[in-house]
Amino acid sequence: MKTRLRSLSVRDLSTVAGVALTAVVLSFPSPVQAIALVTERTALGGNDQIDWSSLGPTNPFNFLPNSFATTSEEGLGLFVDIPSAGANFTPPFVFQTLPPPNGIPTNFASGDFLLFTGFIPGSFPAVGNPGPLSISFDTPVFGAGAQIAVDDTPQFTGFISAFDETDTLLGALSAAGTSSLALDNSALFLGIKSDRANISRLVFSISEPNRALAINTLSIVAPTSVPEPTSVLGLFAFGTLSALSVLKRQQHKSIESNHV
Repeated sequence: MKTRLRSLSVRDLSTVAGVALTAVVLSFPSPVQAIALVTERTALGGNDQIDWSSLGPTNPFNFLPNSFATTSEEGLGLFVDIPSAGANFTPPFVFQTLPPPNGIPTNFASGDFLLFTGFIPGSFPAVGNPGPLSISFDTPVFGAGAQIAVDDTPQFTGFISAFDETDTLLGALSAAGTSSLALDNSALFLGIKSDRANISRLVFSISEPNRALAINTLSIVAPTSVPEPTSVLGLFAFGTLSALSVLKRQQHKSIESNHV
């Protein structure tokens, strides 16, 4: 007499697979979006950057169009846009901050190359282009930031805003900053970081309506090739369905052997 093996029905197998898959789905944390202000370059943890000296030689200035495209050190495409403030304003330009008479002193580190939004020369305090300064990324990033200062303005509030690929605002944050001629690297670092690589555009702006702003090297937290949790989930789902297929074949073999 042959012992009949108890086999699971297809419905039972489907239920087991569904429960296992549901358990994995529930094991992943819900995608709660987090945007944070970063005021230290080291805390941002950048893995890419753009030094504005890469845009060309400064003798002593490198004048630029109000909108231009460039590339980071790791090959990430960027598009910079600074609205024109009027016919009497200089266009944006890059200069190196150094002790006089070799350069223009600021409170960035001596030797930094600064992207400056433009101004009307000849008066003090100078009327400047307040921006905003917008930087778009060809591929969304986790975060980015730069030090920022305002021309002829000892104290100001700096703002940084992040937008996703649909130009939806992800977050807008601010911090107090100072400007001086000390060349002491005291310029405010203003960065923003997300828990997801969803930042497609970054905007720097200031509280002063008639002053120019400058930023130094832009640090970037670019995405890497580490698999996303959704990819891991997809692999598990594939594995679960494969296991279900094997169990079905075993069930059919068991049923056939019991009928022999």
